[in-house]
Amino acid sequence: MSWLVRYARSSIGAKHIMAVTGLLLFLFAVVHMIGHLQMFGGRDLYNTYAHFLQSLWEVKWPVRAGLLALLIVHVVVAIGLVAKNRGARPERYARYKPVMSSAAGRAMALTGLVVFVFLAFHIIHFTIGWVQPEAFHTLDPQKRYDAYSMFVYGFQNPAIYGIYLVGMILLALHLGHGAASWLQSLGLRHPKYPVDRLGPLIAIVLFVGYMAPPTAVLVGLVRMNGVG
Repeated sequence: MSWLVRYARSSIGAKHIMAVTGLLLFLFAVVHMIGHLQMFGGRDLYNTYAHFLQSLWEVKWPVRAGLLALLIVHVVVAIGLVAKNRGARPERYARYKPVMSSAAGRAMALTGLVVFVFLAFHIIHFTIGWVQPEAFHTLDPQKRYDAYSMFVYGFQNPAIYGIYLVGMILLALHLGHGAASWLQSLGLRHPKYPVDRLGPLIAIVLFVGYMAPPTAVLVGLVRMNGVG
């Protein structure tokens, strides 16, 4: 196992770990986004989907534990890489003028930290129910947890909407820039393929996909009694 520890502590190994964990977290983000788009199908469809997920106890908790482990590894390795990079350059440039890196790339550590805080807020809001407890775990006419109404109630509040808007902008930018980095770290980047366009495309799709349901709620297209 010593070779594995040495590999994980090396810069190349750490970048590979960042790439794999980032890719898995990205895939979950896509699946999660598709699930939330079912808000446009109405209360019964969304609550059926939410009840199905909640009833899979044998799947739900292992998945949650796995996602938490991936997130912790991703954050810890990222902190280690940032510290190692700063340690390799103890003196700051007299005048820093980036040539190849983008603003999103230079801000990856900062956006990652803010996204981590945002995800914690999201869990406290919708999973634990501390932010709006009056709408948490109410029941629909079929005696299921009314996830649809909780979602609508949450995003009718402009302050809640604003928090998610900022959080999703940063999450989309973080994952979008990360996509090109994953390909490069895993040796899948090639001049023939326009992978640099993949990052912006991913960022746009994630942002639109995640913010479409909350925006529909805020402007009144999705209501407590259904879509209309």
